[in-house]
Amino acid sequence: MRLQLISQEVWNGLRRNLSVVVSVVLVTFISLSFVGAAILLQMQITQMKGFWYDRAQVGIYFCGPVDATENCTQTAATGEQIQGVRDVLEGGAIAPYVSHVEFEDRELAYEHFMEQFGGTASAEFASPETMNEALWVRPSSPMDADLIREATSALPGVLEVRDQRALLEPIFQVLNTASLAAIGVAVLMLVAAVLLISTTIRLSAFSRKRELGIMRLVGASNRFIQTPFIVEGVVAALIGAVLAAGSVIAIVHFFLQGYVAPMLQTIAIVTIDDALVVAPVLIGIGVLFAGVAAAVAIRRYLKI
Repeated sequence: MRLQLISQEVWNGLRRNLSVVVSVVLVTFISLSFVGAAILLQMQITQMKGFWYDRAQVGIYFCGPVDATENCTQTAATGEQIQGVRDVLEGGAIAPYVSHVEFEDRELAYEHFMEQFGGTASAEFASPETMNEALWVRPSSPMDADLIREATSALPGVLEVRDQRALLEPIFQVLNTASLAAIGVAVLMLVAAVLLISTTIRLSAFSRKRELGIMRLVGASNRFIQTPFIVEGVVAALIGAVLAAGSVIAIVHFFLQGYVAPMLQTIAIVTIDDALVVAPVLIGIGVLFAGVAAAVAIRRYLKI
């Protein structure tokens, strides 16, 4: 009987303030969708870092006939100098930190250059003679790249040492900025949802002011009086949270996996399993925020 009475009070409250309840649902849906997008974006960044950093190599470029630096005196690196660098990588103290070493001569470097820049103006002045020979080193761990660079950059015949991770950092910085922006918008929307839930509860309590007075006169407990209002806020937020969770799953399934993943087969894309992890988090956030906001609002209104 007690549960039936509470359920009836909840239904009456939702029905009386239907337009405001719909607003709560929509604001909660939009705010939690941003939260879900931010979480998925961060998951995507983590996957991409793991995917690309594991494949990132260190390029050790050797002196060419026109290079003039501290190690280069406009003389091409000799075979002995190149072999000396290989000996350091494969037989020296850093050998345990090196997974694979591959030599790239001028002809192969020219082929790779033309594959990337064949249609540009700089390709007209390129030739095998203008290319630098190089050793491409794959570290045992992405963190070992710094050791390889420090151990080889000052060796005779070495023009420069490039870590491919440095090329990836600007991309990940942009993605991280986008993720932070999504989190910022999500926080603002969550604040709006909390305020709207509080307003909804106050309106609902005001519209039932006479009923609340009668309930107090007959000895109803504070918990019994507060419960319908808290449930109203939770129900409205729960609907919005479920819609947000469904939209996140739909975006991953139909857009990311159905459209993006086939186009970018070399990049790891978040999967349905990731979305299924995010969905209950969104529902939990929605219910928690709504419950707290409703409880605080009704307590302040009733001055308990």
